[in-house]
Amino acid sequence: MAPTKAPSGKVTYSVILPTFNERQNLPIITWLLNRTFTEQKLDWELVIVDDGSPDGTQDVAQQLVKAYAPHVQLQTRTGKLGLGSAYVHGLRFARGSHIIIMDADFSHHPKFIPQMIALQKRHGHDIVTGTRYAGDGGVYGWDLKRKLTSKGANIFADTVLRPGVSDLTGSFRLYKRPVLEKLFESTDARGFTMQMALAVTAKSKGYSIGEVPISFVDRVYGDSKLGGEEIVEYAKGVLQLWWST
Repeated sequence: MAPTKAPSGKVTYSVILPTFNERQNLPIITWLLNRTFTEQKLDWELVIVDDGSPDGTQDVAQQLVKAYAPHVQLQTRTGKLGLGSAYVHGLRFARGSHIIIMDADFSHHPKFIPQMIALQKRHGHDIVTGTRYAGDGGVYGWDLKRKLTSKGANIFADTVLRPGVSDLTGSFRLYKRPVLEKLFESTDARGFTMQMALAVTAKSKGYSIGEVPISFVDRVYGDSKLGGEEIVEYAKGVLQLWWST
Protein backbone atom coordinates (compact mmCIF):
# COMPACT_ATOMS: atom_id res chain seq x y z
CA MET A 1 0.00 0.00 0.00
CA ALA A 2 1.35 3.41 -0.94
CA PRO A 3 2.12 5.77 1.95
CA THR A 4 -0.01 8.78 2.77
CA LYS A 5 2.46 11.58 2.20
CA ALA A 6 2.51 14.76 4.19
CA PRO A 7 0.37 17.60 2.78
CA SER A 8 2.18 19.84 0.32
CA GLY A 9 4.20 22.47 2.17
CA LYS A 10 4.15 20.63 5.50
CA VAL A 11 7.58 19.64 6.81
CA THR A 12 7.63 16.10 8.16
CA TYR A 13 10.71 14.06 9.01
CA SER A 14 10.75 10.34 8.28
CA VAL A 15 13.53 8.33 9.91
CA ILE A 16 14.31 5.12 8.00
CA LEU A 17 15.91 2.62 10.38
CA PRO A 18 17.12 -0.70 8.93
CA THR A 19 17.38 -3.45 11.55
CA PHE A 20 18.80 -6.94 11.85
CA ASN A 21 19.05 -8.39 15.35
CA GLU A 22 18.50 -5.05 17.12
CA ARG A 23 16.01 -6.22 19.75
CA GLN A 24 17.92 -4.63 22.62
CA ASN A 25 18.76 -1.37 20.86
CA LEU A 26 15.44 -0.62 19.18
CA PRO A 27 13.36 0.48 22.22
CA ILE A 28 16.02 2.92 23.40
CA ILE A 29 16.72 4.50 20.01
CA THR A 30 12.96 4.89 19.46
CA TRP A 31 12.57 6.60 22.84
CA LEU A 32 15.45 8.96 22.02
CA LEU A 33 13.94 9.83 18.63
CA ASN A 34 10.55 10.52 20.20
CA ARG A 35 12.13 12.76 22.83
CA THR A 36 14.21 14.64 20.26
CA PHE A 37 11.38 15.40 17.86
CA THR A 38 8.90 16.15 20.65
CA GLU A 39 11.27 18.65 22.27
CA GLN A 40 11.83 20.32 18.90
CA LYS A 41 8.07 20.34 18.17
CA LEU A 42 8.62 18.63 14.81
CA ASP A 43 6.30 16.28 12.93
CA TRP A 44 8.01 12.91 12.59
CA GLU A 45 7.73 9.21 11.98
CA LEU A 46 9.96 6.17 12.27
CA VAL A 47 9.99 3.54 9.52
CA ILE A 48 11.60 0.35 10.81
CA VAL A 49 12.75 -1.97 8.01
CA ASP A 50 13.58 -5.39 9.44
CA ASP A 51 15.23 -8.16 7.44
CA GLY A 52 13.75 -11.15 9.22
CA SER A 53 15.73 -10.80 12.46
CA PRO A 54 15.78 -14.14 14.33
CA ASP A 55 16.29 -12.48 17.73
CA GLY A 56 12.75 -11.14 18.18
CA THR A 57 13.36 -7.64 16.81
CA GLN A 58 10.03 -7.70 14.98
CA ASP A 59 8.11 -8.57 18.16
CA VAL A 60 9.70 -5.60 19.91
CA ALA A 61 8.99 -3.37 16.91
CA GLN A 62 5.30 -4.33 16.95
CA GLN A 63 5.10 -3.23 20.58
CA LEU A 64 6.73 0.08 19.67
CA VAL A 65 4.23 0.60 16.85
CA LYS A 66 1.44 0.45 19.45
CA ALA A 67 3.27 2.43 22.14
CA TYR A 68 4.23 5.35 19.88
CA ALA A 69 1.23 5.36 17.52
CA PRO A 70 0.94 6.95 15.02
CA HIS A 71 4.64 7.73 14.77
CA VAL A 72 6.13 4.26 14.22
CA GLN A 73 5.58 1.73 11.46
CA LEU A 74 7.22 -1.64 10.78
CA GLN A 75 8.01 -2.93 7.31
CA THR A 76 9.34 -6.48 7.15
CA ARG A 77 11.35 -8.32 4.54
CA THR A 78 12.24 -11.98 4.22
CA GLY A 79 15.93 -12.63 4.70
CA LYS A 80 18.93 -10.38 5.06
CA LEU A 81 18.65 -8.32 1.87
CA GLY A 82 21.15 -5.58 2.65
CA LEU A 83 21.40 -2.10 4.09
CA GLY A 84 21.11 -0.13 0.87
CA SER A 85 17.98 -1.86 -0.38
CA ALA A 86 16.44 -1.38 3.09
CA TYR A 87 16.61 2.41 2.60
CA VAL A 88 14.99 2.10 -0.83
CA HIS A 89 12.27 -0.13 0.61
CA GLY A 90 11.66 2.19 3.56
CA LEU A 91 11.30 5.23 1.31
CA ARG A 92 8.35 3.56 -0.42
CA PHE A 93 6.40 3.70 2.84
CA ALA A 94 7.72 6.95 4.32
CA ARG A 95 5.36 9.94 4.24
CA GLY A 96 7.87 12.65 5.13
CA SER A 97 9.01 15.62 3.08
CA HIS A 98 12.48 15.04 4.52
CA ILE A 99 14.21 11.72 5.06
CA ILE A 100 16.74 10.83 7.76
CA ILE A 101 18.78 7.65 7.48
CA MET A 102 20.69 6.34 10.47
CA ASP A 103 21.77 3.18 12.30
CA ALA A 104 19.84 1.55 15.13
CA ASP A 105 22.85 0.73 17.32
CA PHE A 106 23.46 4.17 18.96
CA SER A 107 26.48 4.91 16.76
CA HIS A 108 24.28 7.73 15.46
CA HIS A 109 22.79 9.64 18.38
CA PRO A 110 19.50 11.48 17.71
CA LYS A 111 20.83 14.49 19.64
CA PHE A 112 22.60 15.59 16.44
CA ILE A 113 19.38 15.67 14.40
CA PRO A 114 18.36 19.21 15.50
CA GLN A 115 21.78 20.51 14.39
CA MET A 116 21.39 18.81 11.01
CA ILE A 117 17.91 20.25 10.54
CA ALA A 118 19.04 23.74 11.60
CA LEU A 119 21.95 23.67 9.14
CA GLN A 120 19.68 22.58 6.32
CA LYS A 121 17.18 25.34 7.07
CA ARG A 122 19.91 27.97 7.38
CA HIS A 123 21.67 27.20 4.11
CA GLY A 124 19.04 25.33 2.11
CA HIS A 125 21.23 22.25 1.69
CA ASP A 126 19.81 19.36 -0.27
CA ILE A 127 21.67 16.94 2.00
CA VAL A 128 23.20 17.24 5.45
CA THR A 129 25.55 14.49 6.55
CA GLY A 130 27.00 13.70 9.94
CA THR A 131 30.79 13.57 9.78
CA ARG A 132 33.33 11.84 12.01
CA TYR A 133 36.27 13.50 10.27
CA ALA A 134 35.70 17.26 10.43
CA GLY A 135 35.40 19.86 13.19
CA ASP A 136 35.02 18.25 16.59
CA GLY A 137 33.64 15.00 15.17
CA GLY A 138 35.23 11.75 16.25
CA VAL A 139 35.01 7.99 16.71
CA TYR A 140 34.82 6.32 20.12
CA GLY A 141 34.98 2.65 21.09
CA TRP A 142 36.82 1.39 18.01
CA ASP A 143 40.22 -0.29 18.17
CA LEU A 144 43.11 1.19 16.19
CA LYS A 145 42.72 -1.29 13.34
CA ARG A 146 39.10 -0.34 12.68
CA LYS A 147 39.83 3.38 12.97
CA LEU A 148 42.62 3.07 10.42
CA THR A 149 40.40 0.99 8.12
CA SER A 150 37.62 3.59 8.20
CA LYS A 151 39.91 6.59 7.84
CA GLY A 152 41.88 4.86 5.10
CA ALA A 153 38.70 4.05 3.20
CA ASN A 154 37.67 7.71 3.26
CA ILE A 155 41.12 8.93 2.22
CA PHE A 156 41.20 6.40 -0.63
CA ALA A 157 37.78 7.45 -1.90
CA ASP A 158 38.53 11.15 -1.49
CA THR A 159 41.80 10.82 -3.43
CA VAL A 160 40.21 8.91 -6.29
CA LEU A 161 36.82 10.63 -6.49
CA ARG A 162 37.35 14.09 -4.92
CA PRO A 163 33.70 14.53 -3.86
CA GLY A 164 34.35 17.32 -1.34
CA VAL A 165 32.74 15.38 1.52
CA SER A 166 34.82 14.50 4.58
CA ASP A 167 32.95 11.31 5.57
CA LEU A 168 31.93 9.37 2.47
CA THR A 169 31.16 6.15 4.34
CA GLY A 170 28.97 7.80 6.98
CA SER A 171 25.34 6.69 7.03
CA PHE A 172 23.80 9.41 9.22
CA ARG A 173 22.18 11.80 6.76
CA LEU A 174 19.26 14.14 6.22
CA TYR A 175 17.85 14.42 2.70
CA LYS A 176 15.18 16.46 1.03
CA ARG A 177 12.86 13.71 -0.17
CA PRO A 178 12.85 14.60 -3.90
CA VAL A 179 16.66 14.65 -3.85
CA LEU A 180 16.91 11.18 -2.34
CA GLU A 181 14.36 9.83 -4.80
CA LYS A 182 16.39 11.20 -7.71
CA LEU A 183 19.62 9.77 -6.30
CA PHE A 184 18.09 6.31 -5.89
CA GLU A 185 17.05 6.49 -9.53
CA SER A 186 20.57 7.50 -10.56
CA THR A 187 22.68 4.86 -8.80
CA ASP A 188 22.53 1.08 -8.72
CA ALA A 189 24.74 0.72 -5.64
CA ARG A 190 22.83 -1.00 -2.82
CA GLY A 191 25.49 -2.46 -0.49
CA PHE A 192 28.02 -0.85 1.82
CA THR A 193 29.13 1.35 -1.09
CA MET A 194 25.74 3.02 -1.30
CA GLN A 195 26.51 5.97 0.99
CA MET A 196 29.60 6.80 -1.03
CA ALA A 197 27.74 6.43 -4.33
CA LEU A 198 24.93 8.72 -3.17
CA ALA A 199 27.36 11.45 -2.09
CA VAL A 200 29.42 11.28 -5.28
CA THR A 201 26.30 11.25 -7.47
CA ALA A 202 24.83 14.16 -5.51
CA LYS A 203 27.94 16.26 -6.12
CA SER A 204 27.95 15.42 -9.83
CA LYS A 205 24.33 16.56 -10.08
CA GLY A 206 25.05 19.84 -8.32
CA TYR A 207 23.23 19.13 -5.07
CA SER A 208 24.58 20.98 -2.04
CA ILE A 209 25.85 18.96 0.93
CA GLY A 210 26.35 20.37 4.42
CA GLU A 211 28.21 18.65 7.24
CA VAL A 212 27.61 18.44 10.98
CA PRO A 213 30.40 17.00 13.17
CA ILE A 214 29.16 14.01 15.17
CA SER A 215 30.51 11.72 17.87
CA PHE A 216 30.34 8.20 16.47
CA VAL A 217 30.17 5.61 19.25
CA ASP A 218 30.60 1.87 18.67
CA ARG A 219 27.46 -0.22 19.10
CA VAL A 220 26.37 -1.05 22.65
CA TYR A 221 24.56 -4.34 21.93
CA GLY A 222 25.00 -6.86 19.12
CA ASP A 223 27.69 -7.44 16.55
CA SER A 224 29.04 -5.25 13.74
CA LYS A 225 27.79 -6.13 10.25
CA LEU A 226 31.09 -5.01 8.63
CA GLY A 227 33.44 -7.76 7.44
CA GLY A 228 36.19 -8.45 4.94
CA GLU A 229 33.76 -8.95 2.05
CA GLU A 230 32.26 -5.51 2.60
CA ILE A 231 35.73 -3.90 2.59
CA VAL A 232 36.53 -5.52 -0.77
CA GLU A 233 33.11 -4.46 -2.06
CA TYR A 234 33.83 -0.88 -1.00
CA ALA A 235 37.18 -0.78 -2.82
CA LYS A 236 35.57 -2.11 -5.99
CA GLY A 237 32.80 0.45 -5.66
CA VAL A 238 35.27 3.34 -5.45
CA LEU A 239 36.96 2.24 -8.66
CA GLN A 240 33.65 1.70 -10.44
CA LEU A 241 32.52 5.21 -9.48
CA TRP A 242 35.85 6.63 -10.64
CA TRP A 243 35.44 4.90 -14.00
CA SER A 244 31.85 6.08 -14.48
CA THR A 245 32.16 9.72 -13.32
